[in-house]
Amino acid sequence: MKSRLILMAGCAAMLCSCGQSNQGTGAAPEYAVIEAQATTANLKNSYPATIRGKQDVEIRPMISGFITKLHVDEGSVVKKGQVLFTIDQVQYLAAVKTAEAAVETAKAALQTQELTTQNNRELNKRGIVSDYQLSTSENQLAQAKASLSQAEASLVNAKRNLEYTEVTSPSDGIVGEIPYRIGSLVSASMATPLTTVADNSEMYAYFSMTERQLLSMVREGGTTKEILAKLPSIQLQLIDGSIYPDSGRVATISGVIDPTTGSVSMRALFPNDHNILRSNSTGNVIFPNPMQNVIMIPQSATTEIQDKRFVYVVQADNTVKNTEIKTFTLDDGKNFFVTAGLKPGDKVVVEGVQALSDGQAITPITPADKEAAYQKALQDQRDGNIQTAFQ
Repeated sequence: MKSRLILMAGCAAMLCSCGQSNQGTGAAPEYAVIEAQATTANLKNSYPATIRGKQDVEIRPMISGFITKLHVDEGSVVKKGQVLFTIDQVQYLAAVKTAEAAVETAKAALQTQELTTQNNRELNKRGIVSDYQLSTSENQLAQAKASLSQAEASLVNAKRNLEYTEVTSPSDGIVGEIPYRIGSLVSASMATPLTTVADNSEMYAYFSMTERQLLSMVREGGTTKEILAKLPSIQLQLIDGSIYPDSGRVATISGVIDPTTGSVSMRALFPNDHNILRSNSTGNVIFPNPMQNVIMIPQSATTEIQDKRFVYVVQADNTVKNTEIKTFTLDDGKNFFVTAGLKPGDKVVVEGVQALSDGQAITPITPADKEAAYQKALQDQRDGNIQTAFQ
């Protein structure tokens, strides 16, 4: 233990003497430098979104009666035309039979009146029946025809009411909450619907972007249809951070800018073939934002003073110049994308910039050389070559 402490103390003394000797030699310190190059940045814009079904249909009865059967449960996946509820059919079956009987009675009365009128026409030709009697018979025939039409209309209405006793789904979708159960009295005038069927075959994502962001995307203009066609396919980030597997498209853009927020409401459409998305869930709509011929530099190469960013650019005499740059508002978390202040070919210091000052002389090396020297120092340290470990 004592020998180890002596060795560590010796190492520290040697490192201090090495640092002093480097300072004494006046050699410019080494700094990793990269050459700025134009590249393509695949950035993304993200906007909070609320997800809703293509349509949420309230299911309401068309007639009054007691529920006698529930055919589905909450959360059931249903098809268009599928029966959801059955309302007591007894009175409506009786109404159909009554209407059918009324039709038959009207048909018989019409047939009798047609025979009577035909007979009166023949007798009128012979002068046995007066014109008045014939006109009365013709009017009675018209009345019989009207009565039959009225009876047939009542039958159609009775049959329709009987059909309404089976409440069906108007679309494919998922059944929502069911507040009414068997035995409940329902009617067309009740405030709460029987349930709601959410058509989730396709989902709408509602979001907003600022006027400036919208202008950057649709600067060329054109009709609404042309603008929508030019917009790129978009992705949807779910609440757990995962990316929804199917891409979507912008379906509508509001023609009015909200004066209080300066934003534009938009609606995107996403397929939901696997029934992953749910109505009223949340997520983020992601727009691709590729940038061509942009200079990318590590964030570690920059310093920030009063909301301005600076980098150190190596001059021809190996001195550094503190240079202000402009960067794009988006970044990938590791790099900044420079829009002004640098040009391809500029050499930028990428590490240790906090210790630099304007006009300072350095010895530029590549990041690969810097890493190789560091790894060699570590290896020398492991091998016990203390004198060469930190030269």
